[in-house]
Amino acid sequence: MSVKPVKHREEHILIVTDGKGHREINLQDKTYSLGRGVKCNIVLQSQFVSRHHATLIRREEEDSNYYRIIDGDSEGKTSVNGLLVNGKKVRFHDLKHGDKVILGPQVEAVYQYREYDIFPTIPPDDPYDITLIDPAMIDVEEEY
Repeated sequence: MSVKPVKHREEHILIVTDGKGHREINLQDKTYSLGRGVKCNIVLQSQFVSRHHATLIRREEEDSNYYRIIDGDSEGKTSVNGLLVNGKKVRFHDLKHGDKVILGPQVEAVYQYREYDIFPTIPPDDPYDITLIDPAMIDVEEEY
């Protein structure tokens, strides 16, 4: 029987809270635009954020990948209210796990980086597959 290799997985998640509620966005693309404009990749439901409030850019380095958040659009036009990351006003910031970005009143995003391994499973036709059942796990209805 050949052994399948362990697969390493990385996920970049942006948890957005706005007027629409709370949602998780799995970041996979190279760039994202955030704002209330309908042409943005991530549309924020709030009158207090700019049409194009921020830009996310995936940065790929030799040993790691991460996202950089930039205030405004890709042409350099900044948002009206700016960005607060972990309580500090910034023009741009390289996101790390747990960073909290405030885009306006009651509009925030939390960045999460998840890393894990996927282990191969034994095929179901394995002749050595044995399921053991503990009698204590079985509910027995008693008649009175």
